Formats: sequence, structure tokens, C-alpha cells
Amino acid sequence: MTNDDSEGMTYADAGVDIEASEAATAALVAQVGGGSGDYAGLLDIGDRYLGLATDGVGTKLLVAEALGDYSTVGIDCIAMNANDLVAAGVRPVAFVDYLAVDAPDETFAEQVGQGLAAGAEEADIELVGGETAVMPEVINGLDLAGTCAGLAKKDAIFPGEAEEGDALVGFPSSGIHSNGLTLARKAATADGDYDDAWDGDDYDTVGEALLEPTRLYTYLLDDLRAAETNAAAHVTGGGWTNLERMGEFRYVVDDAFDPQPVFEFVQERGGVSDEEMHTTFNMGTGFVAAVPEANAEALVEATDGRVIGRVEAGDGVSIRGLDL
Repeated sequence: MTNDDSEGMTYADAGVDIEASEAATAALVAQVGGGSGDYAGLLDIGDRYLGLATDGVGTKLLVAEALGDYSTVGIDCIAMNANDLVAAGVRPVAFVDYLAVDAPDETFAEQVGQGLAAGAEEADIELVGGETAVMPEVINGLDLAGTCAGLAKKDAIFPGEAEEGDALVGFPSSGIHSNGLTLARKAATADGDYDDAWDGDDYDTVGEALLEPTRLYTYLLDDLRAAETNAAAHVTGGGWTNLERMGEFRYVVDDAFDPQPVFEFVQERGGVSDEEMHTTFNMGTGFVAAVPEANAEALVEATDGRVIGRVEAGDGVSIRGLDL
């Protein structure tokens, strides 16, 4: 990635100000309180924790609407929630969805259901119900969100704090996932449209590249526990700054996975700077674990991960010549 044009498109200009969003979330949390935890809310139920995470698909739905294909967004909905539980060390077990529409439509409801079923099967969780709400004066089109529940013995939860000297083990993403789509959409349509031909063999159109489903990381949980993981980060909104959720350290990343071609497309089409790309998108690495250095190689050998960096004293994230 080489675009350093400070005048290029930004996430805030596209309509999403991460700092303002975090401030609003903090204001809400300050009023309602709740269970402890970061990626997941944790409720003490005796000999174990009940973990809860809630999230939606976001403006990726607008790409699905433009293509008339909602068959994969259910996977995104489950993955965005289940992956957050995994980042806390909680095994996802059940999911409920919430589909809000301006008018009922059997076609897209069926397609959404197909994705939810596929995601649940891959994550090995149960779909235990949901709600479809028809709200023509509130919703324009549709919105899809859900809540995932999980269970973990108390000694199975990750401590949640990295340690100086830990190795950072990263795991590849499948593409943009379900974050930063407001910026990606604006870039993709700045000088073209979703049905433009994709320059490559993986997809037929630009829209298909943007719709690539979020990767599920539930398969990692046993190996992460075996590696005595100290903390983990699901690389979502805020991009690589998510690593800072593992504690106040300096995260030096010197061997991240290469970004998929869709990221280069978004950057070039939108004139987006390198820093903006790395503070908005996962850039090829969707999940990161901080593990004791002595355990890192065993984790790599057991999974599709690799050591991408290390935890040092200091602050911020260093990656590809950037200090975030």
C-alpha cells in the first residue's frame, strides 16, 4: 500500500467518525453499566461465565441490496458476533437474529436465512430464534443484527491483557469482512459501480468482492487456550488499532498477512491514505492473539496462523512503516 495522499477519502468523510462513535458508546455504557468484559459481556453464573455479544452487518447490506443478493450477509452477522466471543475466550453456543424491514419480502428473507444457517453450521452453534420487525417509518430497506451467547469455565477465559515479550500470532481474513463498508462503498462507486467487472479471477464484479463473507474464527478456540493466550483482538472497526484493546503496550507488527486485492482496489479508487486504510480495515489479518513467546510456534503449527510481531513496552501500533 503506497498512497499517502492526506486529501484522499476518509472514513469520517464517508460518514463514520470512529472517535465520535467510541465517545457515544462510552456515554451509553457509563449510564447502563453491565457485565464485565471487552469484546463480550461476561455474566458470572456460578462455576462459569455466560458471554454475550451483539453486532450487525452494517452498510454491507447496501451492497447486497444493489446486487440483489442477500445470501451471505447472514454469515457476516454470525461471524461478527461469534468472533467477538472467541476474542474473549468464550465458546459460542447459540444465536438469535433481528431482521428489521420496511416491507416484508419472502425472497430476501429466505436468502438471509440461508446465510444464517450456513454461518451457524460453520460456527457449530444453534439458531434458537429471532425477530422480524416491519417498520416502514423507521427502516428504509432492511437491517440485520443479532446476539450470540457463549459459555466458558472461569479458568478458560483469556486474561485479556497482553504481556511484554508476548508473540503476536495473526490469522488471515477473507477480505473486508463487515467493517469499513461505508468507506469501501464510497470508494467503489466514486468512478464506477458495483456491477463493474472485477479485475481478477476470484470474482465477477466489484460488488461480489465487497460481499465476501466475514471469516469465522471459532475453530481457533481450543488451540488458543492450549497456547495459554493472554489476550486476543478481533480486527474490526478501527482496523489495527484494535490491538490496543489488549492493553497499553507497543504492538510491533513486521510480518502481517498481505492485504487481499480488494483493499488495493478501495485505496486506489478512493485515493485513501495508508494510515486511513490501516485504521479502518483489517488489511488481510482478521484476528490476532498475544501468546507467550515459548508457545507461539506450537499455535502456528496447529493452525493457519503465523507470528506477525511482538508486544513491547510503549504504546501504539507499528505496522508497514506506520505508527498508529
